[in-house]
Amino acid sequence: MPRKHRVWYPGAIYHIMARGNKRSAIFIDHLDYLKYLEILEEVRKKFPFKLHSYCLMTNHLHLQLETTQHHVQHVMKELHSRYAIYFNQRLKIDGHVFQGRYGAKLIETDDYFLEVSRYIHRNPLQAKMVGKLVDYQWSSYPSFVNLNQNPHIDQTKTYSYFSEQKPYCYRLFVEEKKINEMEEQPCVQK
Repeated sequence: MPRKHRVWYPGAIYHIMARGNKRSAIFIDHLDYLKYLEILEEVRKKFPFKLHSYCLMTNHLHLQLETTQHHVQHVMKELHSRYAIYFNQRLKIDGHVFQGRYGAKLIETDDYFLEVSRYIHRNPLQAKMVGKLVDYQWSSYPSFVNLNQNPHIDQTKTYSYFSEQKPYCYRLFVEEKKINEMEEQPCVQK
């Protein structure tokens, strides 16, 4: 049975998920994380896109990615093919690095956009890899709460949902409350 085609249009936003083959590690050490991000930037030059958030875990990854002119399949094929070649050469192995086709859920509402951002950034905490989200360096989260600069992401859309003190309000949203619980506070854009 043929695979179902992914919905695409210019400006489509996706929650991309990819896991290591047989749940194996796709990142062994900091060199691998850095290489993935380097390849991501090289691919962005060829197939422009916006990255709203990301989290690279040991055996899987999450990207919140907005396409501009090219189908998401072209972006992900180039990104993951190039990373798989690098990873296999580095470890002197053959075979699949990623388990099957990457997952891509279309994000069509503001609420879902924010929930995906929150979910992606909470991943290391949920996996009990860190006690505080700001301590996980392979996520875009620290840059959202003004702890470092991150050239890989565009915070504009995410911050547009919050009216004041955007880093503080985003941190509150991710770490403590759902957006509908914040509506009476100055954080929520009316």
